[in-house]
Amino acid sequence: MVSAIFSEQLLCWFDQHGRKDLPWQQNKDPYRVWVSEIMLQQTQVSTVIPYFQRFMARFPDISSLAKAPLDDVLQQWTGLGYYARARNLHRSAQLVCTEHGGVFPDTQEQLMALPGIGRSTAGAICAIALDKRAAILDGNVKRVLARYHGIDGWPGQTSVARQLWELAEQHTPAQHFGDYTQAIMDLGATLCTRSKPACSQCPLSEECKALAEGTPIRYPGKKPHRQQPVRQCLFLVIQNPAGEVLLQQRPVSGLWGGLWVFPQCDHKGEIEQTCNSLGYRATDWELLPGRRHSFSHYHLDYQPALITVQPQQQVMDTSALVWYNPQSTLAVGTAQPVRQLLQELQERQQPNQSTR
Repeated sequence: MVSAIFSEQLLCWFDQHGRKDLPWQQNKDPYRVWVSEIMLQQTQVSTVIPYFQRFMARFPDISSLAKAPLDDVLQQWTGLGYYARARNLHRSAQLVCTEHGGVFPDTQEQLMALPGIGRSTAGAICAIALDKRAAILDGNVKRVLARYHGIDGWPGQTSVARQLWELAEQHTPAQHFGDYTQAIMDLGATLCTRSKPACSQCPLSEECKALAEGTPIRYPGKKPHRQQPVRQCLFLVIQNPAGEVLLQQRPVSGLWGGLWVFPQCDHKGEIEQTCNSLGYRATDWELLPGRRHSFSHYHLDYQPALITVQPQQQVMDTSALVWYNPQSTLAVGTAQPVRQLLQELQERQQPNQSTR
């Protein structure tokens, strides 16, 4: 069993130096805590704050989120990335309203049954919003525990994760669950950082094994390197005579699920066929320089093709297609490279086309 000194020192530090003015800390309603925890997955606090504030203004409670069209939710999420988080939020809100009468679940098991909520996120909601004892193990906590205890190995390995979870459970105190949870996350985010940790300011430095070894950045172990595969495609930036561009909605599941993107094809020889399948005849096109967008598991090398088209007989369902004026405000969710290209089109058109 580990010593209680760890949590006592951490709570004392948090009382004096911890962050207590973040937007989701002002009203620790389970709904607000849940949304913040999902947004903070893979994303820094400074990036999340404005998104969280806009999201709460648009969806102030779980009922408003459940009733909203997915398009509205994805539009509010545009730019935050990892869009499966937004889809899971929307689906979970609907489940809470239909299966729990609109009342947010109050047990870790019920929370983990909702899409997108894992053990650590459920633990954070229980501790911060529901004042229940529950351990967490997000990226910051993994780093703190791995360094403090000198745990070798990549936390993504089952044996390492199991060891870290055991330590997380043991260190969680018998009271002050919410403060402790925020304290250990804060420590990892502000002092025990990936590079250049501020060990001289850390309340746990005296017993930290990584610091004693003189190699804190050695922990936690890095993910084994594997060369990322590369996929290639063309983004068909299809324009009509009015200067509008055609966007196509992706299926809800899969890459960029539910987002509006440019139609795609694999190579130049498929441009005309793809346009025909959308109900348009390509009259001219221009290839722009290629770019790269990296996902967690592969790189996407894409080349935009500016295409001028004329309408012909429609041969597909047009409900998943929309003509968008680059000079207008975007009201749907789009993927990052699509948003960047739309901005470029806006800049190209501005000298010659007035805003509608």
